[in-house]
Amino acid sequence: MPKQFWLMKTEPDECSIDDFAKNPTQPIRWDGVRNFQARNFIRDMDLGDHVLIYHSSCKHIGIAGIVTVAKSAYPDPSQFDPRSPYYDAKSSDDNPRWSAVDLVFTTKFPRILSLDELKQLPALDKNPLVKKGNRLSVIPFTETEWNAILEESK
Repeated sequence: MPKQFWLMKTEPDECSIDDFAKNPTQPIRWDGVRNFQARNFIRDMDLGDHVLIYHSSCKHIGIAGIVTVAKSAYPDPSQFDPRSPYYDAKSSDDNPRWSAVDLVFTTKFPRILSLDELKQLPALDKNPLVKKGNRLSVIPFTETEWNAILEESK
């Protein structure tokens, strides 16, 4: 099956492309997603899929680099921990509501690709990222959209 392409939004003070780059072979668990559509996208991710890391809620907003899925979806452990801000009392071992994936560093872009730049790319015209009102933290990308990002990142 061909690899899939994704974008995941993060606040860099929680998890940034630099956090992945510090230990490039050490996977980082991507957890805490509490939106059902974003969760479903996480469940669709496969080992080896490529993911754009998008920094949000910070000074330099945009795509910062690429990570790869190192472990496909599994029950998010934070949903079971009452001390976690991501705890969900409705989740159970038999019926976990939320999923996580493990991601590993691939590359950091030489510069952040800003949202304004991304909006100028014709290949992204239909992508939810550039549409007003999109709030999803996980977004699928087509291969054409992915290639346009890679070209722009050079």
